[in-house]
Amino acid sequence: MTPPAGPLLGRRQAALGLLASALTLTSCGQPEEEILPYVNKPEGLTPGVSMRFATSLPMSGYGRGVLATTYEGRPVKLEGNPRHPASQGATDVFTEAAIFSLYDPDRSRSVRREGRVDTWEGFEAALLPRLAAAEADGGAGLRLLTGRQTSPTLLRLIADLRGRFPAMRWHVHEPVGEEAARAGAQLAFGTPLTVLPRLERARVILALDADPLGPGPEQIRHGRAFAAIRSARRDNAGGLARLYAVEPGFSTTGAKADHRLALAPAGLRDFALALAARLGADLPAPTLPAPMAPFLDAVVQDLQGARGAALVLAGPWAPPEMQALVHWINDRLEAPVDHLPPPPEQPEDLAALGAALRGGGVDTLVILDANPAYDAPADLDFAGALRGTGAFTVHSGPWRNETGALCRWHLPQHHPLEDWADLRATDGTASIAQPLIRPLYATRSAAWLLGLLRGELSLTAHAAVRETWAARWAAESFEANWRRALHDGVVPDSAARPLPPPAARPPALPPAPDEGPTLLLRPDPTVWDGRHANNPWLQECPKPLTRQVWGNAALMAPGEAERHGLRKGDVVQLHAGGRVLEAAVLPLPGMAAGVVMLSLGYGRQRAGAIGNDLGANAYRLRRQDALWEVSRLQLSPAGRREEVLQLQAAHQLEGEARELLPERPFSDFLRHPLEPAPKVPPTSLFKPLEPDAPVAWGMVIDSTLCIGCNACVVACQAENNVPVVGPGEVAKGRDMHWLRIDTYWHGSEARPRPGFQPVPCMHCEAAPCEPVCPVAASVHDAEGLNVQVYNRCIGTRFCQGNCPYKVRRFNFHGYADGQEYANQGEPIVAAHYNPDVTVRSRGVMEKCTYCVQRISAARRQAEKEDRPVAEGEVRTACQSACPAQAIQFGDLRKETAAVSRLRHEPQHYALLGHLGTRPRTTYLAQVRNPNPALEEPEA
Repeated sequence: MTPPAGPLLGRRQAALGLLASALTLTSCGQPEEEILPYVNKPEGLTPGVSMRFATSLPMSGYGRGVLATTYEGRPVKLEGNPRHPASQGATDVFTEAAIFSLYDPDRSRSVRREGRVDTWEGFEAALLPRLAAAEADGGAGLRLLTGRQTSPTLLRLIADLRGRFPAMRWHVHEPVGEEAARAGAQLAFGTPLTVLPRLERARVILALDADPLGPGPEQIRHGRAFAAIRSARRDNAGGLARLYAVEPGFSTTGAKADHRLALAPAGLRDFALALAARLGADLPAPTLPAPMAPFLDAVVQDLQGARGAALVLAGPWAPPEMQALVHWINDRLEAPVDHLPPPPEQPEDLAALGAALRGGGVDTLVILDANPAYDAPADLDFAGALRGTGAFTVHSGPWRNETGALCRWHLPQHHPLEDWADLRATDGTASIAQPLIRPLYATRSAAWLLGLLRGELSLTAHAAVRETWAARWAAESFEANWRRALHDGVVPDSAARPLPPPAARPPALPPAPDEGPTLLLRPDPTVWDGRHANNPWLQECPKPLTRQVWGNAALMAPGEAERHGLRKGDVVQLHAGGRVLEAAVLPLPGMAAGVVMLSLGYGRQRAGAIGNDLGANAYRLRRQDALWEVSRLQLSPAGRREEVLQLQAAHQLEGEARELLPERPFSDFLRHPLEPAPKVPPTSLFKPLEPDAPVAWGMVIDSTLCIGCNACVVACQAENNVPVVGPGEVAKGRDMHWLRIDTYWHGSEARPRPGFQPVPCMHCEAAPCEPVCPVAASVHDAEGLNVQVYNRCIGTRFCQGNCPYKVRRFNFHGYADGQEYANQGEPIVAAHYNPDVTVRSRGVMEKCTYCVQRISAARRQAEKEDRPVAEGEVRTACQSACPAQAIQFGDLRKETAAVSRLRHEPQHYALLGHLGTRPRTTYLAQVRNPNPALEEPEA
């Protein structure tokens, strides 16, 4: 069991005690003044009691609101801010894992000059004379490179910098950028508008190589919208939205689609052209072969029948002409799309900066938290340009990465959880980020550096942000507005106002790509573009569909692999554009023929102890004219093998095995509910819960809504101090996640339909694990929860063997207590632990506890106020994280509770219910909304 406020053991306890003092009173290291215990505690602070603060975190420049839980100045958990439109109370894997990046032992701690430790004063002494000299020519040799910027404060400081240096040039580089989308909007509308699709208002959606449910700044918003239009509940008998996907690779959106068509890039282009022509575009319509033609007929009929609520999407990797064609199609369909004004300034790109470096046109280069030496297109050779330049180069970032190592100066930068900032969401909503902890090291903010360039020697981020908003709010109401924005985590009425829908014009698409194998490059669902490569939670988080961890692989259809004589684990050489890259092969059903897909973000050399030398560096095959799709790919076996680590293989559901994840069409499930499992006498020695028990906690998981994003998995890890085991242990079949998402496959290999099923502990009423434990470590508590008493457990693993759901994890080693992987034993890592949950030593069995510490906290609060625990007062970590609201938790004894109502839905079932374990965790079957014209009979 996980008792409240459990102690840490051994050196962990000492390390955390020392660290708590450091974090509360000063930064980590030697205190600046004598530390004394306070007699009068600070207002609002109760030792051992958590506090919550609203802030915002960046994702590729865009802000997502979070609520942070802190203990005496130490952040330990992040959850979504329900007031923020980009998070709506949920999170994703990147938000959850930001806690660990704060305490990453590999974070930069000191100023470095030419690789040697230096001082801030030394940097200022070197920079200021250069800036003074640059004023003579208006800063013609001064260049600034950033990632995507939405911060009103940083944008203001950059604009002010031009007042001192009018000839300064600003460049932006974002590996997963919006260049194609903006160019497509320019083609369609004559101006680079920001186009914001509104899935929540759609009834028919066609994703043309788009993945709105996949990773990215808008995954949470799209996941919540998906839940709104795909909830197969009794009160939604009017119908579900229908989702089509046409794509060359396999995406999360394709996995949730009612109908999916796998087409190579040339076929995708023909399909889009034929669709536009059917809707009235004056474009030559290609002749479509089977099965494309009947698929198009069904799509056109549905789209036209849902005019005003029909939506077509193109991914950010689609070429500008395809983006423009989709805008025209949406215009014809009167699609639910918002058109937002473009940014006021369009900075220059990275190619212009690379040319200037080589041409000697750069005197001083300042890089703010970007890593082009690693993630720039290979033909740009930005790392070579940095090595060969004689310019004064400065890199500021939280990590001394590949770019920081090549610059003359590297400056350690605050982590976002240590810094004051402001950010805008994709819809323009602004939020103010406040620090949750004093900087752990001698770091400084980006605002300070921009202030220094502007001539201010002591500008703080706090002062800069307040100055920005003081200019927008009336002086007499500034403090009230400031405090409200900090409290709510959102600046009210700050979203961009949509423009009237502009008329779009259809462009001519370029010629079809060359026939032959094509390499698709895509952002990775766990490390994104590589910036999260040193986060062990993300490295050990299984990717949707493949469940691969600790690396990437060349994904291709099983038939494609067979044609090249390849099988899982074979290393293949990918030849493209005169460059060669080796990657391990992983066959994946549903990939289009002639297509290989590889994710970005791996092959790092200066990520840190966790992220170095993992996987293949896909950036080595990326070109400026082929950022996402590399044609004329040649494959040849490398003659060796590498192990592809997967936490669990996917399963093909056939025959009776389909009961593990039932699937029903929406038109049928209301008329024919699932049959309840037969009653089987319990085999447990535990006496069933008496009717007068206070509560009966239970959980229902809706398989229709689950998008397999793994936010719940990482949230459980963060909440419950679940350790990382490392690739060596994973290779032995060991991992410690208390929650997993199983991937099951319906349909044929040619038309696979994946399904996702989150599997925590079932908390069985008749638990098979209990009678076999010789020391009664696995027992029921007074509320009917199946709990694990760690200090009784002697590690026989009998309970694991007797559990039909395989949801128990044995702590083979001291993964968090003396036998940590890589640098996870560093004292700073202990700061991320949740003090409400024990840190387990080796030799014990671990499993989901329904976040019993949260139940205990709610119960104590209710007892203080002399009332019962309210509905929704207890939310498990996995439930809070889920973007699609697929997980509901509550008291089964309350008939009005959401979890009780879901148990009366016609598609409700118990996993392996025929065994008679009577689980408290149950499911809603996966419900689809297929088009009858495209349905195939089940084999």
